[in-house]
Amino acid sequence: MTHVYLLDDAIETNPRGPADNAELDLPPGGRRDIWRQRAHLGAVIAGIGMKTVRIILWAAVVVLAGVLGWLTLEMTRSKQELADGPFGVPFQLVAQDGQPITEQAFRGKPTALFFGFTHCPEVCPTTLYELDGWLAKVDPDGTKLQAYFITVDPERDTPELLGQYISNVSGRIKGISGSPDKIAEVIKGFRVYAKKVPLDEKDPNGDYTMDHTASVFLLDSQGRFSGTIAYQENPDTAVKKLENLAAKG
Repeated sequence: MTHVYLLDDAIETNPRGPADNAELDLPPGGRRDIWRQRAHLGAVIAGIGMKTVRIILWAAVVVLAGVLGWLTLEMTRSKQELADGPFGVPFQLVAQDGQPITEQAFRGKPTALFFGFTHCPEVCPTTLYELDGWLAKVDPDGTKLQAYFITVDPERDTPELLGQYISNVSGRIKGISGSPDKIAEVIKGFRVYAKKVPLDEKDPNGDYTMDHTASVFLLDSQGRFSGTIAYQENPDTAVKKLENLAAKG
């Protein structure tokens, strides 16, 4: 018969049956000493395990702190770059009159800059109309502010088409186009979102529209980022932003 002994919540099977400690060559109380030693060993092992866990946790905290510090540094550096240097990237594109135009057009006078496309159903014509009205109110003579419209759809928006499209709304806002690869560089460099969206998912190569950033970028006379005017911004707020931009020069 097999006998099972429960000692300190442990289980031991002794196929020899009940026997005194002498049969197992153990002195009196020897079995209890063995279980105490086992319990002590288990406690030591558990202690080592907890110490390892604590080390891992502290290491994780150190790594996380380092990552957060790096992100903070990058965000601060990015903001500083916006404040110190010209916004965007150098470019060589084509103005609506067919003449070459570079980023130097955004120097010497504060600029309102918008990215859109001529096939835009609502956001672009609305923004052009509102921007033209705000400019007329803040700077009726056109001596303090200038405005440009850069296409995000160069495949369809030729300089000539841009000129026709914009002139229907404004005589002050100037259009800019160029080759798809150069426009793509400008879109990325000015941190603008633009994505071609097929009108029919079953025909990805068919007609399309464009998703794009709808804000107007405000640049000071040195081309530095000065703020934005959001789509459907309160008119009084938009006018005030343009007044502040003009005052900065």
